[in-house]
Amino acid sequence: MNTPSPGHEAHRRHAIVADRLFDGQRWHEPVAVLVENGRIRGIARAMEIPDDWPQRRLPPGAILAAGLIDLQVNGGGGMLLNDSPTADTMQAIARAHRRFGTTACLPTMITDTREQMRLAIAAARRAAGSGGVLGVHLEGPFISPARPGIHRRDLIAQATDDDLDWLLELAGAGRSIVTLAPECVPAGFVKRLATAGIRVLLGHSEASAEIVTRAADEGMTGITHLFNAMPPMAARAPGPVGAALADRRLTASLIVDGLHVDPVSIRAAFAAKGADRIALVTDAMPTVGAGAAQFSLMGRTITLAGGRLVDADDTLAGAHLDMASAVRNAVALADVELGDALRSASLTPARFLGLQDERGALFPGARADLVALTPELHPLMTWLEGREEPGS
Repeated sequence: MNTPSPGHEAHRRHAIVADRLFDGQRWHEPVAVLVENGRIRGIARAMEIPDDWPQRRLPPGAILAAGLIDLQVNGGGGMLLNDSPTADTMQAIARAHRRFGTTACLPTMITDTREQMRLAIAAARRAAGSGGVLGVHLEGPFISPARPGIHRRDLIAQATDDDLDWLLELAGAGRSIVTLAPECVPAGFVKRLATAGIRVLLGHSEASAEIVTRAADEGMTGITHLFNAMPPMAARAPGPVGAALADRRLTASLIVDGLHVDPVSIRAAFAAKGADRIALVTDAMPTVGAGAAQFSLMGRTITLAGGRLVDADDTLAGAHLDMASAVRNAVALADVELGDALRSASLTPARFLGLQDERGALFPGARADLVALTPELHPLMTWLEGREEPGS
């Protein structure tokens, strides 16, 4: 039987057969993933599939892999978290990206008022754990005014110890993270957040390598969009880029859209850190999964032209990018090996969030969150807990 008949039994127990499968570490071909009650029971050769299990056979050449995990997604499907920091918005953003292979994500709010950012934390406390929402990513407001990117300068703030009171609410908001500039927060600030279980990343920063290392010693574990909104590495001033490439404790995210980072820099990052410490992210905006070519971001009109999202001053404003395209770009533009690209889009972000025991790879007991890609690496279909998603 090639396609399971509709009904509860087909979703409870079925096999997905593919010519090629990447389990997060290595390739198998041809094989089937056995799905039971939303979890992976195992990987089997076609001849080993139990006779009473309905089968879903993918088209010739299709690739089956773990669902993709996005650590930085500002919007999608016409929705922007800054506009409406609610649980419904978070789930709508996650839903918009699902047909592109993203089965879990961190809806992201860029620098805003403290009140608005607290609303995002409250929304994440309600939404985390359902609909593919893992928590929230607060990018700002404690970033360097010298490296604002598209963030509004008037809302960028210098942190005080009092800000810990509301930021520590992230500890109850799923697997949430905060991006800050360590040179713009008080001594001990990073340590307090990390001790509470909140993942801290450096971003929009001019920190010296010494400051970066000190923050890593205090528990900082990541770098947000490596190379972007930070000074370049120099011989006697390695800065955030040099520290990130040299320190194995730090996982660095990359926006691989062919615009934000040169392919040579992408290859250099993978060569220095390996796929286990590089996480592909989209930095996606509302245009992904929507027909509109314009939207408003914090009072500024952002226009999509030639694949670039820019404001009136031609400043990049996030990316018109989905995770499947990020994987495809890493392979096509930067010559990253496909397995490494897939690992950077699934297992590495899962490990970064401490979710590797159930997400990011295909193994017995893992959630059956899956993506099928064409041989050209375009998304074919997506499964969430073993159920094929509508529109995928």
